[in-house]
Amino acid sequence: MARSPSAAVAHGRDAVEWRFDALDLRPVERWLAQLPLRGGGAGGLPALTALARPPMRLHDRYLDTEDSRIRRADLVLRIRRRGRQDEATLRAFSRPDPARPSRRPDITQLLAEAGTDGFGITGPVGSRVHAVIGRRPLRQVLEVRTRRRSFSLRAEGEHVAELTLDDTIIAIGDGGRPVPLRRVRIRIPTTRLDAYGEIVGELRTSCGLRNALLTKFDTGLLALGVPAPGPPDLGPTTVTPGSTLGDLSFAVIRRQLITLASREPGTRLGEDPEELHDMRVATRRLRAALELFAGVLPARAQVLRSELSWLAGILGSVRDLDVQLGRMAEMERWAEPWAETLHGSASVSASPLESLRQLLERDRAGCRGELLDALDSARWERLWSGLAAMARQGPARRSLAARTPATVAVPSLVTASHRSVMRAAGRAGRSGLAEDFHRLRIRCKRLRYMLEFTSELYANRSAPFARRLAGLQDKLGLMQDAEVATLGLMAAATGPGEHLPPAAVFAMGGVAERYRSEAADLLSGMAARLRILRRREWAELAKLMESRRLEALAAMPAARAPRRPLPPPAGSSLTEIARRPPLPVPGPGGGPGAGEDTGVGAVETAGVEDGMTGADATGGPKIGPPGDGAAGAGPENPLLVPCRSNGHPARDDPIGGDVPEAAGHIGSSA
Repeated sequence: MARSPSAAVAHGRDAVEWRFDALDLRPVERWLAQLPLRGGGAGGLPALTALARPPMRLHDRYLDTEDSRIRRADLVLRIRRRGRQDEATLRAFSRPDPARPSRRPDITQLLAEAGTDGFGITGPVGSRVHAVIGRRPLRQVLEVRTRRRSFSLRAEGEHVAELTLDDTIIAIGDGGRPVPLRRVRIRIPTTRLDAYGEIVGELRTSCGLRNALLTKFDTGLLALGVPAPGPPDLGPTTVTPGSTLGDLSFAVIRRQLITLASREPGTRLGEDPEELHDMRVATRRLRAALELFAGVLPARAQVLRSELSWLAGILGSVRDLDVQLGRMAEMERWAEPWAETLHGSASVSASPLESLRQLLERDRAGCRGELLDALDSARWERLWSGLAAMARQGPARRSLAARTPATVAVPSLVTASHRSVMRAAGRAGRSGLAEDFHRLRIRCKRLRYMLEFTSELYANRSAPFARRLAGLQDKLGLMQDAEVATLGLMAAATGPGEHLPPAAVFAMGGVAERYRSEAADLLSGMAARLRILRRREWAELAKLMESRRLEALAAMPAARAPRRPLPPPAGSSLTEIARRPPLPVPGPGGGPGAGEDTGVGAVETAGVEDGMTGADATGGPKIGPPGDGAAGAGPENPLLVPCRSNGHPARDDPIGGDVPEAAGHIGSSA
């Protein structure tokens, strides 16, 4: 039996649909009655007639979780009662564009039993819903009842379009007044669109119809007052040239957390590999930001960073297999010569790599299952809650490091990262080893992230050098992908468990050699590509950052001398303290003033505790991220912290607040 046109259109495969709102459906009924008196479509086509179908009464329920997981994934889940059985439909959540018709492929599944327990986890709808919602229970969000009348528009007995009149009532709970909605839908098969597409405009004009700007689901949510789920509110994300280091660090962290949250639903759904890739990149950027700004973040930030490594590893396992599967078409083209030679064997399929594809798909399914388990775990919930709470808390108000102008602190961070890249480039150039080039790629990526994090401080003038770095990183990434693919092919061919056909193993060896050749070609031209690290773009950027740093230092207010002497330490006499050399008072810009002292009772700053050692041109001590050895001495993450107004360096506690230098001191000047 031939498939009816309406069934094909229901899945959006062979037809285009327009939707209109109507104040009254009677003008459309009169338009249908007058169709035989009108002409046909373009080119003198025969006139149309309308064949009425039996009316239907539809009862639809829309489901979602309490935290709108399905809607966050840009999906709508509808349960429609058909006779004695329920049918689940999953469709893309997209508002129609008035300028063009919509193409919406729907996924349907008949439920084995009434209610949400009939989904299962294996059907086309159930598997997707289970992946998106995890362990969250479904609840009814909306109830819609519709009286539908459908008409088949025919030309000489052949179906050319379908027109539907919907008289809908949207139920409002708690005794609210139901919302009426009248809608006209017309669907035209793509094969008939050129000939009969003009009837859509005629119908719209003749009956006073308006483009449907909202779906039934949207209209119902609007009537219920349910807001659209948006990104999490974590605090301000704006960065300006006048931002402090604390403002910059938390703005960067909040941006990456918003990206992480927005990409989780698509990662769960698993239909677009780029969603998982973006979530993985956001995880990497977040880890880089937590390391870069460790000096102005709470101590728990490094614990959260280590937990992000766990999530990044799980995401990376799936991403690596996505990359290999994405290159299967290319590998099969490389293997075509062997396919022609081996095709005569009964045990060999048309593609000798088909067994490899199946193996990779099974491995990906297993890794994806582990990913979904991780996203449903209490560990991920604790990690997200901790990151969100830290982002909402913001920088500590008493932290002098957080109050430092970003343009003062950032140049030393960027310069230290650039030096790290240069060292890695020299090591990789001398050794030629894949692991050294991979290490160089990671450091280039961190430097590029740093430039992107701080680009708004310099009106995006760091973009030219960042683009150069991105190009170098892409080439290094191709080398790494070739190395990973080669090792993966070797593991698949020689590892225990799965036994591939000999022809597949032979073809995989040829593909591995092709990857080796690609990596060698990239390596031969790498020396020339590494020169971008010293080119004009970097020199101009370094000069700009230094200029802005000096401007910011000149604009900083000078530190004031203490208004009263500090009490002597326990066990010291005033005579001994008076004999000590005077402590210089920081001059303008934070540097020590020449020939100035703090008066009697000043205390020396030698032997400052908690890793704050050394001084720079501004007179402020340096601090670095935890775990850098001698704090402040290494170039990896120096942060410039101004002195307190009493001339002593401020110590940071684990959450960024100031700690008095010694018990019993009277506070600094007001």
